[in-house]
Amino acid sequence: MPFARIADADIHYEILGDGEPVLLVAGLGGAASYWTPNLDAFAGTYEVILHDHRGTGQSTKSEMDYSVELMADDLLQLMDRLGIAKAHLVGHSTGGAIGIVLGAIAPERVASLTLYATWAELDNQMAQCLLLRQRLLDAMGPVEYHRATPLFLYAPYFTKVNKDKIEAEIQASIANSPPASIMSARVTGIMKFDGLPYLDRITCPTMVLVADDDILTPLYSSELIASRMPAAELVRLPRGGHAVSRAEPAQFNEAVLGFLAQHAMSKKEVSHERA
Repeated sequence: MPFARIADADIHYEILGDGEPVLLVAGLGGAASYWTPNLDAFAGTYEVILHDHRGTGQSTKSEMDYSVELMADDLLQLMDRLGIAKAHLVGHSTGGAIGIVLGAIAPERVASLTLYATWAELDNQMAQCLLLRQRLLDAMGPVEYHRATPLFLYAPYFTKVNKDKIEAEIQASIANSPPASIMSARVTGIMKFDGLPYLDRITCPTMVLVADDDILTPLYSSELIASRMPAAELVRLPRGGHAVSRAEPAQFNEAVLGFLAQHAMSKKEVSHERA
């Protein structure tokens, strides 16, 4: 993966496939590798752009106050550096919150939005989950934080039969962990996010997607988003937890690729400013 220099950071990115550009934007963990189970399906039809958020993966580890708006601005700058005038955006959790911001403040840059397992208003369930993770990080460090993370991502049915797979994910997260200070600052930043003022400004085609057994951003969080947006449809998957794109990739891919196919960009939009 090469790097793109934005104002004060180097952003690690990767481009796969050919076609209309699709930004796959990860959640709180921030790493492009989150999307590994989905890449073959998406890159077979689309030009897929992945990146490690600032503070994660191989991007610059900035010690600073984080916010969803900062992450959205980083992504907009990355699009500028790559010459991407307009793209579909598929965002998971924090990536969905980033999509909410971009859909509102830069509508000319967003062809469609898939807001997957995300939120616009922090409720007590999500707040308690995030505070618990942050306290675990502060008290016991990054290793135990990463060991606990799958409990929030996956439903029990998946955890029961995927012990080795989840352990491999934990070990990879530990090996590539940002400093605890940055991880904590990112948690604090997303807990401050208020997406409600953005929602009625978003007019692009939007799919709000959630699994019924998501405990971190429950169904009602997606229902609230869809109810406040003029061009949104709510899609429920029966199971898969907060990380349904990894737990049930076939169902996720079918839903999102079907939505993207319904909202194709024009040739002018795809080719404009692309190298």
